[in-house]
Amino acid sequence: MIHDKILTNVGYRSGRAKQILVTGGAGFLGSHLCERLVNAGHEVLCVDNFYTGSKRNLTALLDSSRFELIRHDITFPLYLEVDEIYNLACPASPIHYQYDPVQTTKTSVHGSINMLGLAKRLKARILLASTSEVYGDPEVHPQPETYWGRVNPIGPRACYDEGKRCAETLFFDYRRQHNLSIKVARIFNTYGPRMLPNDGRVVSNFIVQALTNEPITIYGDGSQTRSFCFVDDLISGLVRLMETPDSLTGPVNLGNPAELEILELAQLIIDMIGSKSVIDFKPLPTDDPKQRQPDIAKAKEELDWAPSVSLHDGLTKTIAYFENLLMADELV
Repeated sequence: MIHDKILTNVGYRSGRAKQILVTGGAGFLGSHLCERLVNAGHEVLCVDNFYTGSKRNLTALLDSSRFELIRHDITFPLYLEVDEIYNLACPASPIHYQYDPVQTTKTSVHGSINMLGLAKRLKARILLASTSEVYGDPEVHPQPETYWGRVNPIGPRACYDEGKRCAETLFFDYRRQHNLSIKVARIFNTYGPRMLPNDGRVVSNFIVQALTNEPITIYGDGSQTRSFCFVDDLISGLVRLMETPDSLTGPVNLGNPAELEILELAQLIIDMIGSKSVIDFKPLPTDDPKQRQPDIAKAKEELDWAPSVSLHDGLTKTIAYFENLLMADELV
């Protein structure tokens, strides 16, 4: 079994508790990853500059002796002693990464250089949380890892898209030049508890608007497609990728291949909440992809991984999270 190969990987320290650095660890994905790693018995150093991350996401971990939180921006060097690095630091929603596009690019490029330098010094394994945005507005559907993408290098999304593409370049150059142990995950649309209410992503947008009976904002005619992976499944994929043999560098697509139209998602959320919201159509933003669906054949074969949480079950948990924020008057 592939999973047995992962657990018995010779020469890799996967059979004991490790010291693990998670950059962007106070964010949506990062906080779930920190929690998973601490619960597995590892010591976790969480680094975040709190641009989009929040201490509230880490409430369950702050009293743990195996968890430490450090306020730091990875565009500046960081000196620590760890066994592994998960590099998740970077705003991932258009509202946040377009607010300061130069800083977004610096986080992907300078931040990766700093974390790769740290990994090189420590001889530590390092994983990059890359993105499906490296495929841009794709001409190939669904998108396999062999597809090079169709990205506008001077558009308003380029700070994130090209920043992540450059980060991938740096990871593979460090691999070729310094024989660094790297892993690259291309993360497709992920949702779940701890998403920011105001991050501009469709799941959080639609849920907040439906809960408050505001119009559901759809850009374009709603026929564009996305594929949504629940956060617990995504974190399992990241951990499994980190535990694979050194020869498997990636990139590996991690996402849910179940595709649906944005208009279908909006109607599903309205029905699940019982909302009185109506649909408000607005112009499609520049360079917004028309289709997005991962080919996860490589993840299935190499990681023995595939998402298991249904969209309905994942949305139920996510809606409950935002309902609690609404009751606590924290939907800001």
